[in-house]
Amino acid sequence: MAVLTPDLVADLGASTAELSLASGAWFASFAVMQFVVGISLDRYGPRRTAAFMFGVLGGGGAFLFAAASGPWMIIAAMALIGAGCAPVLMAGMFIFARSFPPARLAMLTSWFIAFGSAGNVAGTTPLAMAAEGFGWRAVLVVIGMLAVLTAVALLVLVRDPARADPGPGQGSAFAGYLDVLRNRKLWPIFPLVGLHYAAMIGILGLWAGPYLSEVYGADSLAIGQTTLFMALAAIAGSFIYGPLDTLFGTRKWVAVLGNIGSVLALTWLALFPAQGMTQALIAFMLVALLGANFALIMAHARAFVPVHLTGRGITLLNFFSIGAVGLMQFLTGIVVTAVNVPGNPEAAYAALFACYAIGLAVAVLIYLRAEDAPPEVLRRSRNEVLIERQTIKSMDPNH
Repeated sequence: MAVLTPDLVADLGASTAELSLASGAWFASFAVMQFVVGISLDRYGPRRTAAFMFGVLGGGGAFLFAAASGPWMIIAAMALIGAGCAPVLMAGMFIFARSFPPARLAMLTSWFIAFGSAGNVAGTTPLAMAAEGFGWRAVLVVIGMLAVLTAVALLVLVRDPARADPGPGQGSAFAGYLDVLRNRKLWPIFPLVGLHYAAMIGILGLWAGPYLSEVYGADSLAIGQTTLFMALAAIAGSFIYGPLDTLFGTRKWVAVLGNIGSVLALTWLALFPAQGMTQALIAFMLVALLGANFALIMAHARAFVPVHLTGRGITLLNFFSIGAVGLMQFLTGIVVTAVNVPGNPEAAYAALFACYAIGLAVAVLIYLRAEDAPPEVLRRSRNEVLIERQTIKSMDPNH
C-alpha cells in the first residue's frame, strides 16, 4: 500500500483516509479470521487450513484488487487478502510448537518470519519498479496467480504433525479460547503482543508512503527504496532476536529492552518529523530492527498455553497482535486527518509517531508485570535434542 499510494491516488482518486481504511481492513479481517484459523488448525491441521484460505481468499483478493475501479474495491480486496493470509504464520508456528522442543520455538519462529519477510522486501523497490514498468494491475494479477500456485504447493508438500490428546477445551470450538483468556499469566503480555508490531508494520505497510511523499516530495521509487531498507532491517532483527532468549536465559527482558529502543526511535520521529530523509530512514530502520520481536513475545506467551490448545492459543494471541494493528491503522488515519494542516504536513506526522510511541510505552509498562518464561522452557535437555533429531528424520521422505 505504501509503494502503490501515488498510483492509487492518481488512478482511483483514493484519499489518505481511504488508503488507511483499506490497510486497516486487511488487519481487521486477518484478526477476525484468527478464530476460524485456530479451530481449523486443531481440527483439520495446518496443511489444508493454510492451502484453502491462502489460495481461495488471498488469491481472490489479489484478483479483485487488480480489477478495482474505485477505492471501495481496494478496501474489499484488502479484506479478502487479509483473510487469506491469516493462517500462514500460525500454521508454521503450530508445526514448530507440536514438532520441536519448547526452547526452539522462539528461534524457529523468528527465522521463519525472517524468511517470510522476503515478501516485505519484494513489496518495496521491486514492486515499485514492476508497477512502473508493467502497471500495478498486471502486478496484482501475477501476485494472485502466485498465491494460487503456493496453495497447491502447500497441499503437496506440507505434512501435518501428530494430533495432541484431547483436552478439556477440545470438544467445544470456542471453549478453548475462553480457557486461554482465563489464564492470568497471559494478561500482562496481551497489550505488548498487540502493540509492539503496530508501529513497524503501520509505517512499513502504509504511512511511509504518505509521509515521505507529503513531507519530502518523494516519488514511488524513493519510497520503495526507503521501505526496502526498513524491510531488510526487520529481517535482520528477526534473525538476531531468534537465539537471544536461550543465550541470555530470558524472554521477558530481551523483549523489554528491544521495545524500549523502539519507543525511543518513535519519540525521536515525533519530536523531529522533518529533519531529512536520511534521518527518517535511520529511525525507520531502528523501529524495524528493534521491533522484530514478534516471535519472541509469542514464544513467551506460548509457554503458558496447554499443548492441546496450541492452535487456539497462538491464534488468540495473534488476534490481539493483528487486531491492535488494525485498530491503530484506523486510529492513526483519524489522527493524521484531524491534525493535518495545509502547508504543514509535519504536524500531522509528528502526531502519528507520538501516537505509536505512547501506545508502545504503555504496553511495555504493563508487560513489566509479566512472569518470565519458565527456565525449563528455555533449556534443552539431551533427551529433547535426540527427540528433535528423530522428528527431523521422520519429516525427511528419504528416511
